[in-house]
Amino acid sequence: QVQLVESGGGLVQAGGSLRLSCATSGRPFNSYAMGWFRQAPGKEREFVSAMSWSGGNSDYADSVKGRFAISGDNAKNTVYLQMNSLKPEDTAVYYCALLIRRTFSLRTMNYDFWGQGTQVTVSS
Repeated sequence: QVQLVESGGGLVQAGGSLRLSCATSGRPFNSYAMGWFRQAPGKEREFVSAMSWSGGNSDYADSVKGRFAISGDNAKNTVYLQMNSLKPEDTAVYYCALLIRRTFSLRTMNYDFWGQGTQVTVSS
């Protein structure tokens, strides 16, 4: 059974940093990628960042490019999202997700498994 558990969310002032973690268990050894998405109140869930487990492919939403960095530790089955220079508009629930098979774009919303989410709140 695949499980994804996010941690590391919290309250931070604008300009600050947080590092989110997503610990996975039970994922197929040849699963393709991990992604981070977020959903703010009253808005649709949106893509933030994703990377292939091989490390050969990654992508970022324009709104976070240059501020966020995704990384993974295959040995620990964990993916991280380092978030720097946080802005109030980054406030949202952040979800990690697992994509089993390779697709045309990492920005697809059709990930196979999702975590429960972790709240990130950035105060101005």
